[in-house]
Amino acid sequence: MSEYPHIGKIIKAELKQQGRSAVWLASRLNYGTDNVYKIFQRNHLATDVLWKISEVLNHDFFKDVSDSFAGN
Repeated sequence: MSEYPHIGKIIKAELKQQGRSAVWLASRLNYGTDNVYKIFQRNHLATDVLWKISEVLNHDFFKDVSDSFAGN
C-alpha cells in the first residue's frame, strides 16, 4: 500500500516554491494566518478548501494526490 500524501506539506512546499508567504495565502483565502498554518499541519483537507487553494496558487493539488498512488 502506498503512503498517504500529507497535503499540508505539499501545499507548504508549493507556496515556498512560488516564493509566497502564509500571510499572502491567508489574505487570498480570506482566512486568518493561524488557519493557514493549521492547514500546513493537516494530512487531509475538505475538497472545497483544497479547490480554493488550488485556484489561488494556480496548482492542481488534486493531481498531486492522485499521482502519489503506487503505479502512477
